[in-house]
Amino acid sequence: MPTTHEVTNQVPPLTGYDVSADPALLEALRREGAGWAEAEVRDLGRRAGGEEAQEWGRLAERHSPVLHTHDRYGHRIDEVEFHPHWHDLMDVAVRNGLHGAPWGDDRPGAHVARAAKVFVWGQADAGHLCPVSMTYAAVPALRAQPDLAEVYEPLLTSSAYDFGLRVPTEKRGLIAGMSMTEKQGGSDVRANTTRAVPAGEPGLYALTGHKWFTSAPMSDVFLTLAQAPGGLSCFLVPQVLPDGTRNAIRLQRLKDKLGNRSNASSEIEYEGALGRLVGEEGRGVATIIRMVNMTRLDCAISSASGMRLGLVQAVHHATHREAFGARLVDQPLMRNVLADLAVEAEAATVAALRLAGAVDRAARGDAEEEQLRRLGLAVTKYWVCKRAPAHAAEALECLGGNGYVEDSGLPRLYRESPLPSIWEGSGNVAALDVLRAMARQPQAVEAYFAEVDRGAGADRRLDAAVAGLRKDLAGLGDEASAAYGARRLVERLALVLQGSLLVRHGHPAVADAFCASRLDGDRGLAFGTLPPGVDTAAIITRSGPDAVHAG
Repeated sequence: MPTTHEVTNQVPPLTGYDVSADPALLEALRREGAGWAEAEVRDLGRRAGGEEAQEWGRLAERHSPVLHTHDRYGHRIDEVEFHPHWHDLMDVAVRNGLHGAPWGDDRPGAHVARAAKVFVWGQADAGHLCPVSMTYAAVPALRAQPDLAEVYEPLLTSSAYDFGLRVPTEKRGLIAGMSMTEKQGGSDVRANTTRAVPAGEPGLYALTGHKWFTSAPMSDVFLTLAQAPGGLSCFLVPQVLPDGTRNAIRLQRLKDKLGNRSNASSEIEYEGALGRLVGEEGRGVATIIRMVNMTRLDCAISSASGMRLGLVQAVHHATHREAFGARLVDQPLMRNVLADLAVEAEAATVAALRLAGAVDRAARGDAEEEQLRRLGLAVTKYWVCKRAPAHAAEALECLGGNGYVEDSGLPRLYRESPLPSIWEGSGNVAALDVLRAMARQPQAVEAYFAEVDRGAGADRRLDAAVAGLRKDLAGLGDEASAAYGARRLVERLALVLQGSLLVRHGHPAVADAFCASRLDGDRGLAFGTLPPGVDTAAIITRSGPDAVHAG
């Protein structure tokens, strides 16, 4: 009988590798002041690429959370059951400080170190990073109410993952969630109808209303918005009250999402739930925007991380797969595609880590870095997150039909890729926020140009792009015309920032390819249309799973 199942020309699984073996990431880590954390990042990167963590992520995503509204006796319990490996992923994340740890760390570069860890650990599973990110982001918002911050901040920055619904102050560590949007308003949070009325004690309110998206419903505490007598306000709402009873938070359903399936996102009702005022009445948006700004950083980091994951998978496949008598990686058109994907991924990484550095220095009182953070983060969040789905689709296509099959892991990446662009302000919201920042804080524009001008003279194409951008900003026009063209403008702001960072800090071949294709326009509209003369060999060598050893 003939042998029909001899397997040849199949690509070995990419496991047991170091996710942090990424030159762009490690160079940025050192450059932004967190070189002291490199050993920790490398340890976590090796764990993220190991068979155990990869299997944790696969199973946590495959077996989505399950909502239990009642127990077997009919008592209301409002609990979400997760796959056990979700808790394994969370435990590693918290013990390694991916949550609120930087706010309790005095070392310069603490926020950069944390960003790099999010970048590598997220390649095991992106879904569980949602509550991790919100815990990180909750701390600066909570500081608007110093008495609450004094109690909760040590628990939000603790290295203990202590799952289960108990009195928050009796736990070893806390996870925070966010509950902002409502079905009639979405991003227009000022349209919220949830009501908050004083409940006797100073600062204590009873909340009643329906929240359309509440992320991570098993969190210990939530920051939420509600209409108080003095206007839209921010509140800290615990799952369990100080007397040990459950707060009146009813989980109505879990969202059946495209991706991010290891994480629970829910629809809830507040039925007189008790919460503490954070900041002043009527200043809810100003208070919670501190949280939004931090989660936007994580959106950019997550998208850059996903690009790196897709790129590594594509290069690995092309290195081991043969077609038409040669390895895919040696065929000119595939080299163009892989190099183009690599350029996009490296540009996203250097921008995300630069903004993490700005966050770190702003947290330590650097006013100019705070201004760069304000504008640069909105710009980068828009563009990097917008590019991620197209990047994931092209990386998947590099594997052909194998990439379309769940076993490859690429469909999971593809389903995840749109989320960061939607989370914390979809494309239009982010683009309009850039216009708002430029109008209200002209010093942020000055800080942006001070940053990009550090690359002046390094590349004529970058210089021309900066000059053109200045001219366009000077003739921006009225509010309506500016809004109409906001996406186009923000795209250019992002590309100029990435170009400046790459000509200063990136690999010369990557910087040259970026300036030629993204700033000078010498490319087509799809990935794989880089112009002639690009050093694809240097770029691809830098981009595989063993890039640190090869470079």
